[in-house]
Amino acid sequence: MSLKESLIKTCHKVYDKGFVAAYDGNLSARIDGNRFMITRSGISKGDVEENDILTIDSEGNLIEGEGKVSTEAKLHLSIYKKRPEINSVVHCHPVYSTAFATVREKFPDNIFPEAILSFGKVPICRYSTPSTDELPKSIEPYLEYTFAFLLENHGAVTIGKTINGAYFRMEKLEHTAKTLYIANNLGNFKILPNTKIEELYSIAEETYGIKIDNRNRVNRWTPKYGK
Repeated sequence: MSLKESLIKTCHKVYDKGFVAAYDGNLSARIDGNRFMITRSGISKGDVEENDILTIDSEGNLIEGEGKVSTEAKLHLSIYKKRPEINSVVHCHPVYSTAFATVREKFPDNIFPEAILSFGKVPICRYSTPSTDELPKSIEPYLEYTFAFLLENHGAVTIGKTINGAYFRMEKLEHTAKTLYIANNLGNFKILPNTKIEELYSIAEETYGIKIDNRNRVNRWTPKYGK
């Protein structure tokens, strides 16, 4: 499957999963050091076809394709510039994740082992008006080390070395947010103790070779979330 075909397939998946509605969101992939594929502006991700994928340069200029370059391309490009190992960016508006980004000051990132290893800390980035230069600036404090971002009153961004990697982080983020929402309605969260979190990191490194940036390691804190 070509890079473009993979990106199109992933567009359809985020729409089918309900991670976006109407014309929401944008997805991109790195072609090489100075070229990127990105979904054009004003297209439902469920309807994306080959001619809806544009090629742009590192400054956001259109190289190939027809249609308007998304104004949020600057968010994608800021990630690629700062993180050369990242080859795909997925930006969606998943319901439960966006709800946390709207009503909470911190995302509970110390509860599920799979989530801890999949993306670690999930910062809620301060609100910035979509399409402005402030949006990429809002993720800058966390950009060097994290893989999932919640945009206050806006949505979510996940990144990966591959398109599938970025997509599955989005899927895991939304699954985690939905489970947390249900758990909060049933009772109090059971937070993992620091000893178990450290044990998890040790096993991940020794068994699977997963090394976590110290800045992206979670620790025990108690979410103060009412019902």
